[in-house]
Amino acid sequence: QVQLVESGGGSVQAGGSLRLSCAASGRTFSSYYMGWFRQAPGKEREFVAAISWSGGSTYYADSVKGRFTISRDNAKNTEYLQMNSLKPEDTAVYYCAAPARVGYIDYYRPSSYYYWGQGTQVTVSS
Repeated sequence: QVQLVESGGGSVQAGGSLRLSCAASGRTFSSYYMGWFRQAPGKEREFVAAISWSGGSTYYADSVKGRFTISRDNAKNTEYLQMNSLKPEDTAVYYCAAPARVGYIDYYRPSSYYYWGQGTQVTVSS
């Protein structure tokens, strides 16, 4: 059974940093894209960042570009999201996600992903 488990969320003040981790089990995802999404109260789930299977390509939403960094450690079957210069508008539940198939996906679409973590809350106060 595939499981994605996020950790590292919490509460920080604006300008602070957090590092999210997503540990996968039940399948080796070294050949798969992986992504991060977030959902704020009353809003739709939105794309944050994605990374190719090798880590050689990374993609970001405009709202986080230059502040967030996605990475992965395939030996640990884990992906990360380093979040710097956090803003109150970054407050949301953050989800990691993985697709069901290898190869290129429309990484920005939630529908491209099959496996989802339970989410971790990130709260940024002003």
